[in-house]
Amino acid sequence: MSFDRRRFDHIGIPTKEAREGEVFVEATRVWLTSPRAHPANIEWLRYEPDTQVPAPVRDLPHVAYRVDNIQEALKGHEVLMDVFEIGEGFAQIAFILFEGAVVEFMQYRNPEEEGWI
Repeated sequence: MSFDRRRFDHIGIPTKEAREGEVFVEATRVWLTSPRAHPANIEWLRYEPDTQVPAPVRDLPHVAYRVDNIQEALKGHEVLMDVFEIGEGFAQIAFILFEGAVVEFMQYRNPEEEGWI
């Protein structure tokens, strides 16, 4: 299996430092920045101590890809976080473990989306 590099969305990097422009996502208890605002499409993630996000997703960097059908994309993979919605319908996301690396799948409501939550 390989991932379509043309569907690359962003890289997520955990941090302990507050970053300018970060927003809070209550569902996962994380502060995050918009990768659209970073020249290398980096999303900084700062988790609250009481987050329920599993350790690999919380502690390791991840790479995110856009998918047309998130349920199909998950088939055959070790799912770390099953599908959930972000940004009031902005996108559905899920995380898998692929050969020791954390990968995020994102199915945007609008496939041409260029903004952020």
